[in-house]
Amino acid sequence: MADAEVIILPKKHKKKKERKSLPEEDVAEIQHAEEFLIKPESKVAKLDTSQWPLLLKNFDKLNVRTTHYTPLACGSNPLKREIGDYIRTGFINLDKPSNPSSHEVVAWIRRILRVEKTGHSGTLDPKVTGCLIVCIERATRLVKSQQSAGKEYVGIVRLHNAIEGGTQLSRALETLTGALFQRPPLIAAVKRQLRVRTIYESKMIEYDPERRLGIFWVSCEAGTYIRTLCVHLGLLLGVGGQMQELRRVRSGVMSEKDHMVTMHDVLDAQWLYDNHKDESYLRRVVYPLEKLLTSHKRLVMKDSAVNAICYGAKIMLPGVLRYEDGIEVNQEIVVITTKGEAICMAIALMTTAVISTCDHGIVAKIKRVIMERDTYPRKWGLGPKASQKKLMIKQGLLDKYGKPTESTPATWKQEYVDYSETAKKEVVAEVVKAPQVVAEAAKTAKRKRESESESDETPPAAPQLIKKEKKKSKKDKKAKAGLESGAEPGDGDSDTTKKKKKKKKAKEVELVSE
Repeated sequence: MADAEVIILPKKHKKKKERKSLPEEDVAEIQHAEEFLIKPESKVAKLDTSQWPLLLKNFDKLNVRTTHYTPLACGSNPLKREIGDYIRTGFINLDKPSNPSSHEVVAWIRRILRVEKTGHSGTLDPKVTGCLIVCIERATRLVKSQQSAGKEYVGIVRLHNAIEGGTQLSRALETLTGALFQRPPLIAAVKRQLRVRTIYESKMIEYDPERRLGIFWVSCEAGTYIRTLCVHLGLLLGVGGQMQELRRVRSGVMSEKDHMVTMHDVLDAQWLYDNHKDESYLRRVVYPLEKLLTSHKRLVMKDSAVNAICYGAKIMLPGVLRYEDGIEVNQEIVVITTKGEAICMAIALMTTAVISTCDHGIVAKIKRVIMERDTYPRKWGLGPKASQKKLMIKQGLLDKYGKPTESTPATWKQEYVDYSETAKKEVVAEVVKAPQVVAEAAKTAKRKRESESESDETPPAAPQLIKKEKKKSKKDKKAKAGLESGAEPGDGDSDTTKKKKKKKKAKEVELVSE
């Protein structure tokens, strides 16, 4: 069999060579005669990219800028992190129990897991149950974005009087959609100020006319008071109403169907790890922070650019490997590594079309760095100029700060541009210019004032001003006359005021008698 294969291969090569040299007429005949189709393969990939975890899902559908990069051994897949790092960069989709406040629950989890920092995605009232995303240590950097994300609730409203049927309640719910005015309830932790909140959608699930209880579902903006909504429902129906019970069904990306856990699960998972060193339960309870970012558009960066971004460098186009369709300017995106780790949240400065056509420029500006510094090695300062500079420092041609000395070659002084110094000079120039600009502005302001004062002096005095001046002069004359006569200036005034008061009282008495 092996011999037969060896004999067949050279024949195929010969055919290919012959076909290349074939005239166009023969090529056309072959195209008509032979079959050309993409044949189905019997071999199936072990795991389709649509089933890859977290931020690597469907990565093959991303636009490819380049596939060439130097992979580094640092970092790891979010699901394969060491248990300590896994917990410190994770979150819990907790089913909050009734009665304790959100802050109490978060404090208990901090104590159970023995971590320094925890945060949650929007407070729930003590009696409210349901979805509460508890972020741990590094994941607390995503708390703000989760707090502002949309929420979904299922609630029970009690009406004070009977209504005709459930249709009336469902109509009232439909009318209370869109932007609504809301004031926080009487017992609230915030200032009772009128605010606008949007209700995207609402449905009535069930109505019990005997007990006057209605179950409804609401999808709304963060910060919406469902208690206030129930009061408004009662007012709209003309019977009055109040919220009886409430449960949060969804918070941002996570819903109650996405592996929600209880406080007992957290406690048991930690106990199992402490006593039996079994981390499987903990890994089921805690999820990597990357799960919260699956709805964002993605940018895949080279491993060599990761640490620079962690130190606050700009996200430049040469460091991008892949990018997603539909990226718009000022859109919030997530920057990830080739292993699927989230580096940072960023705001896009280029659209997908611009990224595909350009070869340089700033793609996005950093909003929030998520990854810890020095997870990946430093890979800046390894270019030809930087390497030459390091060599010259070793040789003593430059000082230890890389600045020229007496022994520095003249060619280096002419060719090398120190961008840090040029930036400093620009800043100094701006600082020097600033007082001059301020002085000029002050001069112009003075000129304006002078011109205004001149314009005020030129027009003739208004008749009202003349009258006021006359009254003042009369008063002054009276005061002088009083002083000359020896009487105190206040006595005459007091007598006149008393007389006036008596006259007023007499008039009031007459009016009352009439």
